[in-house]
Parts: sequence; structure tokens; C-alpha cells
Amino acid sequence: MSAFTLDGHVALVTGSSRGLGKGIALELARAGAKVALNYFNQPESAHSTLQEIRDAGGVAMLVRADASDPEQITQMVEAIADKFGPVDILVPNATPDQPQKSIENYDAELYQEMLDFFVLSPFHLAQAVVPGMKVAGWGRIISVTTSAYHAAFPDFSAYVAAKGGQIGWSRSLSVELAPYGITVNTVAPGWIPTERHDNDPQTQKDAYFETIPAGRWGTPEDVGSAVRYFASDEASFATGQTLCLTGGLTPW
Repeated sequence: MSAFTLDGHVALVTGSSRGLGKGIALELARAGAKVALNYFNQPESAHSTLQEIRDAGGVAMLVRADASDPEQITQMVEAIADKFGPVDILVPNATPDQPQKSIENYDAELYQEMLDFFVLSPFHLAQAVVPGMKVAGWGRIISVTTSAYHAAFPDFSAYVAAKGGQIGWSRSLSVELAPYGITVNTVAPGWIPTERHDNDPQTQKDAYFETIPAGRWGTPEDVGSAVRYFASDEASFATGQTLCLTGGLTPW
């Protein structure tokens, strides 16, 4: 048997129609997992990703749901179980827009939106899938966070605060669920240009690139490979950890 195989497992990746979520979904499917692709606003991209997985010989399905809505999360998890079986690999990845603003220009509604996606959404997702994981005696929860929490970027307080909460939540949950064979980890990418960054100023991209010791941009595939590791049996003793994916950029 090859290393890091996920044959027989069912993965749910939220926000996986494109970007980092797509890279994660492709890698989990490549490893043999049946993958549920969650999307909400990008149907064309979602269908394209589904076809890409199937063309490569993988197994996947689409589930449209707002990953910040508890009722829709419950319905989504039930639909996946009906077709593939219980979710035993959960990857909270869905994200809203991430505006950079000074503290005077933020409002409480934007802070709440960040908390809804990065703290409450993983919480509701976990509540929906953890009972099945406990019955199976095996489960993986791998959240996509950010190295910005460790680097403390300015004008990003709402996003960084929510991501910090997600990391703390994951660490606490890892201790709670370890006795049941369930691991909880996070991957924390640096700035990885995806479709959502198409309109970011090129000067900012160039300046960040100059700080990456590896001399190249990270890719969604890099993130997917890290998630695949944490999802595998080989990572069964790794829990409560955060893996920063920054090409050697460690300014903390």
C-alpha cells in the first residue's frame, strides 16, 4: 500500500470550487478519498473542479450550501452520507472576502462575518460529523487558517482575530477528541495567489515574493499535500498542530 492513501474515506472540503479548496479537494481525491465539493457562489468553477477530479479517475460530488448556515450544513452532511457514507475527513476552508482596513474603519458586522466563517462554521461542521467519527473510531478535522495570525499583519485585525480563534478552537478540540481516534490540526498558508487575489496590487505581490526564502510562490497543491498528510493514517499521532506553509518565511 502506498503512503498517505485515503481509500475508503469520505472527505468534505468547504469552499472547494476554486483556489486553495480546489487544490485540497484534488489532492484528497488523488489519494483515493471520495470528495464532497462544497460551493455556494461559483457553480461554473464547482462543476469544472468536479469534472477535473472525475477525468483523473477520482470520485466526487457537488453540494451547494452556505458553510456559515447551521441548517444548510446539516442538510449538506446528510446528503453526503446518503451518497458516499459518513464524512470522516472534514476540511473547513470556506472564506468570505478579506478586506484590509484600519481599526477605525472596521465595523462589528464585518468582525461577526469573520467569526461566522472561521469559528462558528467549523463548530457547526464538527457538531454534524463528529458523532459519526466517534462511532467509527477514526476521524480527521483539518482547518485552513493563515500564517498572518503568527506574523501579525497590520490592517487585518478582523481576519486575524477570527483565524486566531480557529487555531485555538482546533487545539482545544484536539485534546477533547484524541481519545476517540480523531485528530484535529490546521494548515496555515502564507500569501498564495489564487483567483481571489487577481486584483491585488502587483507592487504588494512583488514585495511579498521578495521575502520568500524558497524563491517561489506557494501553490494550492502545496496546501493540498499538507492536508493529505494530516488526513492519513501516517499522521495518526499528530494532533493539535499548526503547519505553516510559507516557503521558509517565519517572521515570528
